[in-house]
Parts: sequence; C-alpha cells; structure tokens
Amino acid sequence: MKIQSSVLVHLGFGKYVRSDQVTAVVPIEEDRGPGRRTFVHLQGQTNPIIASRAEDTIVRDLVQEPREVTQARQQQEILQDLLVDLGNVNSTVRRISRDEGGLDLERLERRIRQVLEN
Repeated sequence: MKIQSSVLVHLGFGKYVRSDQVTAVVPIEEDRGPGRRTFVHLQGQTNPIIASRAEDTIVRDLVQEPREVTQARQQQEILQDLLVDLGNVNSTVRRISRDEGGLDLERLERRIRQVLEN
C-alpha cells in the first residue's frame, strides 16, 4: 500500500487534506453521526480533523492512484503496443497505406516515439 504524495483527499463538507500529511485514520466510536464519522490525524497537528466520510473510503482515496495517472499509464501502454505492431508492418503494406490511403506509418511511428520519450 503506497500513499500518493501531494494528492488532495476529500474528507467531506468541503474539507480536503494532502494525502502525504495523514498519519492516522480512526473511526469515531462515540457520538458518531452525520458529519462525524472519522478522526483524521495530520502530521504536525495535535488535534485530529473530524471527517464526515467513513474511514474505509478515506483510506481507499489515500492509497488509490488518481484517475488521471491511471489513464496516462494505460495510454502509454497502448502507444507502446501500437508501436510494436507498426514495426511488424511490411514495406509493401506501408507503401500502399501511404499512397492509396494517405496513412504514413513512418510518420505515425516517429510521432509515437516522440510522445513516449517525453
């Protein structure tokens, strides 16, 4: 389990904290109710923040990669697969796709390599 650094985690009712500053997430046992579900302890603070979200949802958000990171990784994997597949296209098919279909596979390969290098 890895805490994502510099990611804001929603605690409910407009409260957010940086994920890498959370030191403990403790369910509220007494006087638990609407707006009072979880104590969230933060680095450098003596008193916890009271969160309106349940501890399991807060912990899930703490350790889950942001959707944008997951999507970016998937997109890179797709581009890498496409580059491998394009490398297997023979010269005759490349010429036909360029001359008859207007699809320049060499240019596409160069562009994919540029994107993957950045």
